[in-house]
Amino acid sequence: MASSSKYSDEFRERSVRVARGSQRSISEVARDLGIHPETLRIWVRRDEANDGSRADRLTTAEREELTALRP
Repeated sequence: MASSSKYSDEFRERSVRVARGSQRSISEVARDLGIHPETLRIWVRRDEANDGSRADRLTTAEREELTALRP
């Protein structure tokens, strides 16, 4: 069972868009948004995996499949 998130999906999506579209560092963007830099970094990495631009990480669908397969 997934726990409820402190941040809405809309906020996450907007934050990732800002971070990926910016020339500033993730830390700077996170500071402006009022969130921890590692939180934003995780969201950006997950988004990169999902859109195929980062092959070294599992996509959300792959993670869900693995979770479903585990006893």
